[in-house]
Amino acid sequence: MAENRPNSADTPQQDLSEILRIRREKLSALQEAGRNPFQETKYVVSHHAQEIKEHFDALENQEVTIAGRLMSKRGMGKVSFCDLQDKSGRIQLYAKRDDMGEEPYNWFKKYDIGDIVGVRGQVFRTQRGEMSVRCLEVTLLSKSLLPLPEKFHGLTDKETRYRQRYVDLIVNPEVRKVFELRSAFVKYLRNFLDGRGYMEVETPVLNTISGGATARPFITHHNTLDIDMYMRIATELPLKRLIVGGMERVYEVGRIFRNEGMDPKHNPEFTTVELYQAYADFHDMMNLFEDLLSGAARDLLGTYQVHWQGEEIDLTPGWPRLTMAQAVKQYAGVDFMAIDSDEAAVAAAKAAGVDMDGVELTWGHALYETFDQKVEDKLIQPTFITMHPVDVSPLAKRSSKDPRLTERFELFICRSEMGNAFSELNDPIDQRGRFQKEVEARLKGDDEAGMMDEDFLTALEYGMPPTGGLGIGIDRCVMLLSGADSIRDVILFPTMKPLD
Repeated sequence: MAENRPNSADTPQQDLSEILRIRREKLSALQEAGRNPFQETKYVVSHHAQEIKEHFDALENQEVTIAGRLMSKRGMGKVSFCDLQDKSGRIQLYAKRDDMGEEPYNWFKKYDIGDIVGVRGQVFRTQRGEMSVRCLEVTLLSKSLLPLPEKFHGLTDKETRYRQRYVDLIVNPEVRKVFELRSAFVKYLRNFLDGRGYMEVETPVLNTISGGATARPFITHHNTLDIDMYMRIATELPLKRLIVGGMERVYEVGRIFRNEGMDPKHNPEFTTVELYQAYADFHDMMNLFEDLLSGAARDLLGTYQVHWQGEEIDLTPGWPRLTMAQAVKQYAGVDFMAIDSDEAAVAAAKAAGVDMDGVELTWGHALYETFDQKVEDKLIQPTFITMHPVDVSPLAKRSSKDPRLTERFELFICRSEMGNAFSELNDPIDQRGRFQKEVEARLKGDDEAGMMDEDFLTALEYGMPPTGGLGIGIDRCVMLLSGADSIRDVILFPTMKPLD
């Protein structure tokens, strides 16, 4: 009875409209007979499929109640075999006319693949040794009016899977595993930070100023106040206000919105955690990030070794730390630390094949563009890239050793940026100057540039302690841990262009 033939009502040869007609006729018949499944409001479940299998010896011959979706039906005489799927997995149902009674069994035979049922029955093992539930009573709890994808082809089209995630979750069990892992990672993250004395907070999603990152925002309008508002592109500035207010360790897990392109690593809305710790610097943030991500791999996967984007990644703690200039010298052969003028730096970048069109022609931008275009794609194993140019780091503290650089890092794994951190800039005068450069860039047409945030500057003028801050892309961390190649595979409902 291991064969898994589709229900005769849902054979591939049938036209979809015919299947829909038959299923609605079955629903009408049920309703006319006083058996309307949509009037059922509750079903008490005593066990789940995996629980029955794991504790079979103790439950054998015991009565249980289970509920879930019918995924197959085999044999339609006096005995039927079905697979029932619930949140934990599948278990076989054994339905026999003599056990259920003739009329209930005849109704049961008319149920379709996809229907949701509640089952009262006895746990037993079939002659072929399969752990099963012998049906004593089956209650139809919801009628499936649309057929599930045909068994042997399944739901394989990516676009359809993302648009109809509910069907994807039904027919592709491995998809559920990804989102269970995502949930486990977020729980691990919260426990990790809570255990280190951080406090979880919530900050506004709608803001009157777009700031905290370089990105194009979504703009909406508040009717009552008659003002335009921006969906947040980062949680940074409100969280640092809390550091000013004396909340020394804070974090927020939240949705971020950026009106930008879409590709395997980017979705217009995504999830980050940002955390800030007073009296700490970016070295503390590096240690924390390494402990967090390597510990998540160890505890959630049971290994530091993961396979992602065709590469074998080793998350064993002790990740290398290179300054951006060191990485550029190592991978691109350009020694920017030996260059002391903007003109020479730009010339060196161009000689290395870097496209500087549309970029401000400074030493810092030349260094950053060389890294971005010539180095980033070569970083496979976990690597912290530190000391970014001040030109591209408007919120990071300057290096005391080289004012062209900031105490900032990004973690790269398998060509992907996983997180961004600073020793936070707490000098309000320096911060005002950098905001002014953002404003000037915006006036020149750069709609990704930041704005002048006078309230944040006021907060800094009250005094913010030396602070380390870290932002982590949760979606990309889940991609790494699950081996997913696209961010859409780790977001339950990714942004999709509407169908015509």
